[in-house]
Amino acid sequence: MPNAPLAPALPRRDFLALAATPLAAAPSPAAPPQIGILVNTTYTSGTLEQRLDEARAHGLDCVQLSLSCAGLPDLPEEVPTGLPARFLREAESRRLRFASLQGTFNMCHPDPAQRQSGLARLRILTRAFPRTPIHICTGTRNDKSMWRPHPDNTTSEAWRDMAACIREATQIAAQSGCVLAFEPEVNNIVNSAAKARRLLDEIASPYLKVTLDPANLFPAGALPRMKEILEEAFSLLGKDIALAHAKDLDHDGDAGHKAAGEGLLDYDLYLRLLRQYRFSGPLLLHGLSRAQVPACVAFLHGKLARA
Repeated sequence: MPNAPLAPALPRRDFLALAATPLAAAPSPAAPPQIGILVNTTYTSGTLEQRLDEARAHGLDCVQLSLSCAGLPDLPEEVPTGLPARFLREAESRRLRFASLQGTFNMCHPDPAQRQSGLARLRILTRAFPRTPIHICTGTRNDKSMWRPHPDNTTSEAWRDMAACIREATQIAAQSGCVLAFEPEVNNIVNSAAKARRLLDEIASPYLKVTLDPANLFPAGALPRMKEILEEAFSLLGKDIALAHAKDLDHDGDAGHKAAGEGLLDYDLYLRLLRQYRFSGPLLLHGLSRAQVPACVAFLHGKLARA
């Protein structure tokens, strides 16, 4: 059988040019999320320093702090001089990243004066903690609790009031370089990934991002569609996630209240999606007791290693 004809040789100058062309670099793998905790909801007693000692002893990487850790309201009327520096100093001295700050108030409260009061106190917080990510809540028409549902949450008036409050909050935050991260939550005005996307697009500010807690995304009857709902949430919000939460749920129709790994959430899928969308920020435990922290930290490390 005759030999196949050889391909024509490249001219020497073309060969040298080809040889000098670098290969396309493979994208570097995303760093894994940093495992942290909402300090004030788990370490509910002790001084700030004692609570941070516990977080360090439990092998955590980062913390979300609240001014309640210093005996103040989350949104006080005044931040004592030196407190922000103390928060940062005490966290860093324990090799903990001060990842975010609690700043929630009911941004859709039916009383406009309540919303304005919250905005005034948010301004105080952002000025005291410039460039610090702040976790917020879109709220509810329920005037007793920002975490409880209300039949008026689906009205256009509720959305209008909430969006106006968010827009003003974002303008306040921009003045101090703070990113606000709101959480889609089944009992709030923004109760789905689709509504979260709508709000992000409507406000259109680089200072507005998302806190993603998948245990809070399942309305009644939605658990059988867990894979679909999680994949949709990342498709819509994956590039805008500033903070991620790690807790669990044992039923739909309400926010999850179980410790991570003790419920029905598909953590293999959740953490795989976080890696797929290159999230390397704070993955914050909450909804757990002090005694549950070591097991939850070990659970997340094990799942992340396999994600």
